Amino acid sequence: MSPKLHQVDAVLFDLDGTLLDSAPDLGFAANQLRIDRGLHPLEHSHYRPFVGTGARGMLRIALGITPEADDFNVLREEFFRAYERCMGHHSQLFSGVESLLQDLTANALPWGIVTNKAERFALPIARSISVLASSGAVICGDTTAHSKPHPAPLLEAAQRLGVDPGRCIYVGDDERDMVAARAAGMKAVAASYGYLGGVDSVAAWAPDAVIDSPLELTRFLGLN
Repeated sequence: MSPKLHQVDAVLFDLDGTLLDSAPDLGFAANQLRIDRGLHPLEHSHYRPFVGTGARGMLRIALGITPEADDFNVLREEFFRAYERCMGHHSQLFSGVESLLQDLTANALPWGIVTNKAERFALPIARSISVLASSGAVICGDTTAHSKPHPAPLLEAAQRLGVDPGRCIYVGDDERDMVAARAAGMKAVAASYGYLGGVDSVAAWAPDAVIDSPLELTRFLGLN
């Protein structure tokens, strides 16, 4: 067990790439924009590493569009509507996530979700998957005035769970998750099985711990 994860009173998780493999739905939505423009769909492997960057990343891969483009906001909303139509059709929890969350609950260890996904998407997803619906808090990208890597969402989650931020850990698959955790005074755990923003190694993020699968966290926490 990692000595850095002793005295943990709550566990917070990123959603996409940490708990949920949402890449198939997001890639499907991005490809719909291509199809509507007479372009061939791309293999989902093109999109997968950049799922953590949200619509910004999906539009860049699908259409070569960046936020500086005049029509970016219009295209982003088109992507959002396409995603809403397919949301949850192909996504699934990463292997081991359900058992991990059940272990946390069985050990009376509160847990929550902190995601940059907007409430219009994250809340329906969290409510539709039974094991996620038992989360003690769901903080989305527009729940607080700031999104990750700002610490505000993580601090809001800790407050809702009624725990000291310094006794929380935050698990995520993106460098900004590690930045947000440190800024909130929490231990940062990198999920190396996630999307990773296209990098090959999480070492440069300097996390407090790295897990190669969801269930590895139970060993770090001494739950088995």
